[in-house]
Amino acid sequence: QVQFVESGGGLVQPGGSLRLSCTTSGVLFNILVAAWYRQAPGKQREVVAYITNGGTPHYVDFAKDRFIISRDNAKNTMYLQMNYLLPEDTAVYYCNPYEAPITSTSWGPGTQVTVSS
Repeated sequence: QVQFVESGGGLVQPGGSLRLSCTTSGVLFNILVAAWYRQAPGKQREVVAYITNGGTPHYVDFAKDRFIISRDNAKNTMYLQMNYLLPEDTAVYYCNPYEAPITSTSWGPGTQVTVSS
């Protein structure tokens, strides 16, 4: 069974940085277009960034110039370096294949990111 597990979240002050990690098992990670998502309280889950199996990154507007997505296929791991964090970045962050359905059983518990002074 495919499982994605996120880690690295925490409490950070505005302007600070965090590095999230995502590991997976049960899937050929190196063939996936993998994505980071987030869900804030009362809002729908949204894409933050995704990266092709060849390593080409793509970002939504709010993540451009602040976040960096990367992957290490040898370690079945993906990362999200988040810089210049804002209070509106507060959310639970998840990883999964790009365009994974919300009903997929591969969603992990996510990792909480809280940006607050």
